[in-house]
Amino acid sequence: MAKSSSPAATLTPKERLAQKQRALKARQELTTAITASAITGLILGIPAAFLGSPLIGVATIVGIPVVVLSFLYPRTALWAFLIYMPFSGTITYAIGKGHPIFQLAKDFLYFPALLGLFLQCRREGKPILVNKSILITLVLLLFSLFLTLFLVNFAQEFLPACSELTVRFIPRPEGGEPIAIPCQEGQPLLQGIFGLKVIIGYIPLIFCAYHLIGDRKRLVFFGRLLLVLVMICCFLGLAQYGMLRTGRCAGTRNATGADLFEPTLEARCLAGGALLFSPSHGQIRLPGTFVSPWHWAWYLISGGTIAFVVAFGDPALLWRLTGIGGLTLVMMNTVISGQRLALAVVPASIAALILLTGQVAKVKRFFPAAIALTIILVVIAGRNPQVLQERVDSFVGRWNASPPHLFLQNQFSLAQREGGILGQGLGKGTNASRFLGPTAFFETFHSKMVYEAGWPGLIAFLLFATNLTVSVYFVTRSVRDRELRNYGASLWVYILIISYFPHWYPLDTDPVAVYYWFFAGVVFRLPEIAKQEQDQAAVLPASNPAACPARE
Repeated sequence: MAKSSSPAATLTPKERLAQKQRALKARQELTTAITASAITGLILGIPAAFLGSPLIGVATIVGIPVVVLSFLYPRTALWAFLIYMPFSGTITYAIGKGHPIFQLAKDFLYFPALLGLFLQCRREGKPILVNKSILITLVLLLFSLFLTLFLVNFAQEFLPACSELTVRFIPRPEGGEPIAIPCQEGQPLLQGIFGLKVIIGYIPLIFCAYHLIGDRKRLVFFGRLLLVLVMICCFLGLAQYGMLRTGRCAGTRNATGADLFEPTLEARCLAGGALLFSPSHGQIRLPGTFVSPWHWAWYLISGGTIAFVVAFGDPALLWRLTGIGGLTLVMMNTVISGQRLALAVVPASIAALILLTGQVAKVKRFFPAAIALTIILVVIAGRNPQVLQERVDSFVGRWNASPPHLFLQNQFSLAQREGGILGQGLGKGTNASRFLGPTAFFETFHSKMVYEAGWPGLIAFLLFATNLTVSVYFVTRSVRDRELRNYGASLWVYILIISYFPHWYPLDTDPVAVYYWFFAGVVFRLPEIAKQEQDQAAVLPASNPAACPARE
């Protein structure tokens, strides 16, 4: 049988020369871009370091080359963005000391890459709106949010400053809580723009993911990359717990009073940000590699989905076993993190993935993995029964002290009482925007939407999220390739959970929100990947008759 020649061997000398020239030109362009952006960064960064602060100078020197290269090489920048996200909290506090500009560092990768990819796709005639079924509800959401931005946030710019008022409150004639006199605090318009970015800023990741995951090879690489990141973060989480347990990090065990029960940055250990570790009082809240324990809890929930996708969807046995290992690490960190939310949702989400993706029916693949995972978890629980019992008791105690339905009811009552028809303004309930003005604290995303954008804003968002969830479901069902369909089904379950989860605000949390929109784009790409493979399979026999010998 004749050997099939590689594509490089079939090129003519002229074509090989042209290929080398293109590669040389690409290297020259890269060198020029790096040199020019680095020089610009130094020219602007050194004065900024002396006139402002060293952190601003470092951010300028590094940020300008990152922005330029992200714009010129958007696909590479998006991969870098995905890699950076799980470690952003650690970098923010280890290098940036919590400075707001370092909290926005990830956007130096994302937004230039988004613009560069958009312009690139426009030149090449590739689709910008990758799924038209979500257009109407997306426009409705944008209209509602911009209405609040202009009629509430922008209008607040014309109010007198609160510091200029001699009287802040007037009594109600019927009694009760006094009425606050409207006034301007902070920078309401900038705060609104920041709040708008938090709500819709990552929606274009649907477009980015669609064009980044171009074939099955990239799809498999995507899952494996995220799994490796999850496992690295989990190993760091275990190391963090070990250092606290052995006393290498003090945590909050030496604190007094209320500080024994509150996460603080002063107690940070190895990675991440604020943590709480007062074992004598049964108080443990670990941040892993993130800025806070709550972010770590949501990352573990996302990590469970990622590990599940690889464990039951990767074509290679070694990577499927690695996925099971990833699930084990996620469960271990769920127990030691001290986060009641993760302890409840991680097992529940994995159970939902098993049931809704039909993995139970695949006996040969599911049961060996399930048995192995069960044995590992039983051994871990047997060696650490006290830790597990503490977490369960904490969860039950919290449930009894504040039942979820009453908690949600109180959150909505507070939002409805303090917000207007169009809300108090975008960003006013977003904790990350507090450097631009005062914020109210809400522990649920939907009540926060009511407070910021009113009931019209919440309804518009729920319509869009529902439309997206339904569209992802039908796209998944339309894929005939079984492996791709199973892959899409797992991502759809994640989107379904995050769309309607009532507690805290996952769609304000990095990288949960990033994965939410990115996974939708990946699913929208699956039919195109299946079609490409069908076309290649149809072309291959025609172009190489020897590959399909006639039957005797």
